[in-house]
Amino acid sequence: MPIDYRLLGQLTGCPTAAITYDIGLEKFTDANMGGEMFDSLSIPSMYIGTVVFILLSFEAGHQIGRYALSHSRNTVDTAPGPMVGSILATLAFVLAFTFNMAASRFDLRKQNVLAETIVINTAYMQADFLDQPHKSEMQRVLREYVDVRLRGLEPGNRENALTKSHELQQILWNQVASVARQNPNIFSARLVQSVLDIISIHEKRLTAATRNRIPGSIWFTLYAISAFAMLAMGSQTGLARTRRLIQVIPLVLVFSALMTLVADLDRPAELGLIKVSQEAMISLQESMDRARP
Repeated sequence: MPIDYRLLGQLTGCPTAAITYDIGLEKFTDANMGGEMFDSLSIPSMYIGTVVFILLSFEAGHQIGRYALSHSRNTVDTAPGPMVGSILATLAFVLAFTFNMAASRFDLRKQNVLAETIVINTAYMQADFLDQPHKSEMQRVLREYVDVRLRGLEPGNRENALTKSHELQQILWNQVASVARQNPNIFSARLVQSVLDIISIHEKRLTAATRNRIPGSIWFTLYAISAFAMLAMGSQTGLARTRRLIQVIPLVLVFSALMTLVADLDRPAELGLIKVSQEAMISLQESMDRARP
């Protein structure tokens, strides 16, 4: 979106403000593609697929162990070895690391919702000091902007909501730029900054929700370690001539649940079962509707 950043520098008396803000937006364009590989699967489907994958890895290890036992002329140690425990410990560490990464980014998305609500509300209240028709028009656009932001969380509406959001941002910018050129003072500078904050937090939310995902290399490592751990455990049960399903099945279900939970936390709001609360934005929408003339 073309924005005259020099205007902000002139109004604030700080030419470097435009440069700083421009650099801030530039860093948000760096996308991190990774978790999208699972987005086509529903959460239940991913859970079932993970359970099947881990069980197949365990069964493959079990068959390898039985084959090794049947072709060995020497006595084979059938007790669970320390190597199996170390691999499981590594799996638990990587899973905990990945869960912490997903949880921190989920928390960031919650903070961004609150931050966006605050900056929109600030701009809405500042518009009260504008003369007509700028006041009514800007507040109308902000009300529509909030509606679009909430509709964008519905399945299938993200792309349309993003397009509409950019259009409304351009309208807001044109309005405050016109006001600032007519009355270049500290109030108009603050209003310009509020609109810039709206644009900035939009980019932050977009980056946190759709671009800053868990890298595919981490997912590959997590599933690879899971496969190796189950292979090792299965080989031990094969050597012992028993699958020990009473111990294995709960372990498989727990690890699969945690891996699926990580994937759910990493997904955009409209694709996952765990949603970022929009209560702050909904409350703002209701307050705007009550204040509508």
